[in-house]
Amino acid sequence: MKRGSWKRVESKVAAKFGSVRTPLSGSNSRHTSSDSLRKDLYIEVKCRKAWAIFTLWKDVKAKAKKEGKHPILILHEVGKHSYLRVEETDLKELELEK
Repeated sequence: MKRGSWKRVESKVAAKFGSVRTPLSGSNSRHTSSDSLRKDLYIEVKCRKAWAIFTLWKDVKAKAKKEGKHPILILHEVGKHSYLRVEETDLKELELEK
């Protein structure tokens, strides 16, 4: 990843949540260690060329596409919480039950 690319990603993510990127690097800013200055959300952005979850996600996405469905991946740690992975573009189209 090019130098500064992660800053652009953090800025875009913060903007999508109605905020701005935390200046400097996290807790060095003396504002918050979150990547955004939003008061009610702690946003952490990590940028990598590859993650193991992306391989898993590509498999789920391909299977969902084959069936004409929106892909959702739930990662559950036994005895802990579950984590939801859905594409941002699908969020607008999905109506999830609470």
